[in-house]
Amino acid sequence: MFSWSSPYHRRWILWGLLATTFILVNIYRLSTAVISSDLVVALQTTGTQLGTLHAAFFFVYAAMQLPAGILVDRIGPRRTATTGAITMNVGVLWFALTTDYGSALGARLLIGLGGSVIFVSMLRFCANWYRADEFGTMNGLCFAAGGTGGILATTPFAVLVESTTWRTALLSLATFGLIVSVPLFFLVRDSPEGAGLQPVDGVPEQTHLSFREVWTSLLGVLGDRWTWVAGTMLFCTGGVNLTLFGLWGIPYVVQVYDVSVTFASVFTLMGGLGIVVGPPMFGRVTDNIGHRTVFMIAGGVTYVAIHATIALLGTPPLGFIAVAFFLSGALTGTFVLTFPMIKERHGDQTSGISIGTINGSMFLGAALFPTLMGWALDAYWTGELVDGVRVYTTMGYRIAFAIAAGAGCLVVCCTVWLHLREKKSDL
Repeated sequence: MFSWSSPYHRRWILWGLLATTFILVNIYRLSTAVISSDLVVALQTTGTQLGTLHAAFFFVYAAMQLPAGILVDRIGPRRTATTGAITMNVGVLWFALTTDYGSALGARLLIGLGGSVIFVSMLRFCANWYRADEFGTMNGLCFAAGGTGGILATTPFAVLVESTTWRTALLSLATFGLIVSVPLFFLVRDSPEGAGLQPVDGVPEQTHLSFREVWTSLLGVLGDRWTWVAGTMLFCTGGVNLTLFGLWGIPYVVQVYDVSVTFASVFTLMGGLGIVVGPPMFGRVTDNIGHRTVFMIAGGVTYVAIHATIALLGTPPLGFIAVAFFLSGALTGTFVLTFPMIKERHGDQTSGISIGTINGSMFLGAALFPTLMGWALDAYWTGELVDGVRVYTTMGYRIAFAIAAGAGCLVVCCTVWLHLREKKSDL
C-alpha cells in the first residue's frame, strides 16, 4: 500500500513531477519537425535559417549544462527545476505568439534556457533518493521520459496541430507546464532528509557544495580524459538523433516518399519509442551485470550501419526507415551508459557537475548538426518550392545521412577507447 511517509514510495511521485516537466522539454525541442512547414511560411525562412532556429534551443541548452550542474549541486534540484520550468513555459508562450524570425529566435533561446536545467535536476534528484545500484536504471528511466516526450512530439502533436493550429497547441502545452510548476515547487524536496523522512538505505545524506568544493570538483571533472571521450561520443549521437527526430526526419520522409506530415511523423515516433525502450533496458541489464562498454561498442557499430545504409540507398523501403529510426533511438540506451560511468568516477556529491558536463556535449552536437545538415540540403536544393516550402533532393538527404554515418564512426572510436581503459582499470 502506498505511504506518503515512506521515502521509497514518495520518491516515485516526486520523480514523476520532474519527469512530466522533462517530457514537456522534449516536446518543445523536438516538435519543430512537425511544424517546420508552418514555420517556414509564417517566418519566411530558408533551410539553414530553420536549422538555426531549431538549433537555438540546443546552443543555450548546451552552454547551460555545466552551470546547471553547479546549480543543482549548490542550491539543489527543487529550486533549480522550478525556476527552469517557469522560464521554459514563458518562452513557449512567447514563441507561440511571435510573428517574425528574430522574435522567434529569442523565444527559442528562452525555451532552451529554462529547459536546460531539468534533466540534470532529475539525475541529481535520483542520486539523492536512489542507491548506486539503482542509478543506471533510473538514468534509463529519465531518458525514457524524454523518449515519451519525443513520441508525443510526433504523431500526437501533429494531430493536435491539425485539429487546432500550431500556435494554439503550443499555448495549451505552455499553460499546462506552468500549472505543473506549482506542485514541483511545493512538493519536491532535494533529499529524503529535506522532506523530513528517514534516509534511503545505502544513500548517504547529500549536502550542498561550498564554492571551494564546486571549484575543486569542476577542475577534477574537466581534467579527466574520460569526460572528454564520453562527451565526444554523446556530441555525435545526441546531435544526430535530436536533429533526425526533431527537425529533418519528417521532411525527409515527406519529400522523398511523398507522404503527409502526419504519416511521416509515425517514423520519428518510432525513434521516440526506441528511446523509451532502450535506455531503461540497457540500464537495468548493466546494473545487474556491471559491464557497460561492450554494449557501447555494439551500439556504435550498429549505429554506423543504419545511417550508412540510408546514405547509400537514399530511398530504402519505408519498413527499413521505421526500423532504422527505432534502432537509432533504442541505441541511445548504450551511449548514455556513460552517465552512471562518469558519475561513479566522480562521486554522488558532485553528480550534477559531472553529468552536466557530458550532457552539455550532447546538446552542443544538437545545436551544430541541424545547421550542418541544413547547409547540406540547401547546397543540393534545385530551387523547387511547394506552398512556399523548399523541396530538397534525395541527394541532399543522402549527404545528410552520410554526415550522420561519419559521426557514428567517431562514436565507435570513443567506445573502443572507453572499453580498453575500463579493462585496464579492472586488471
